[in-house]
Amino acid sequence: MAQTLHPAAIHHLPAFVTAPGETDVLFVGTAIFVLLALIGIGILYFKLHALPEQLAHRGQKVQFQLVAVLGLLALFTHNHAFWIAALLLALIPLPDLTTPLTSIAGSLDRLAASAESKAADTAPTPAPAPVSQDAAPAAQPVGPPAA
Repeated sequence: MAQTLHPAAIHHLPAFVTAPGETDVLFVGTAIFVLLALIGIGILYFKLHALPEQLAHRGQKVQFQLVAVLGLLALFTHNHAFWIAALLLALIPLPDLTTPLTSIAGSLDRLAASAESKAADTAPTPAPAPVSQDAAPAAQPVGPPAA
């Protein structure tokens, strides 16, 4: 004996209940929404996570490398302190210490080279030492006499 639905029962079913053999539109819509939301949240997470590195691009190379390492540590350890430290380091400009030191070293090299050239120009060339008569005669080559 096959049971059939009472004719009044179909009017009491909610709108999202589908008939047998039809596509469940609510399920398909929810699955697409969840996938898009998951991808969107992942993109937002990685964009936000890369914010300190993007800010540090305008700075020095050492600062950028420190910020990148802190960002990777924050990503892999899920420790927010590393990300905050990277963000603060990216926002605070580090003073440029290498350019003045390089300039000082170059100036000192030029001064040293100019002092050496002046010393070489002003120093008298030593006169050859006089040959004394008491010196031993030069050694004669040993071998058969030339014919």
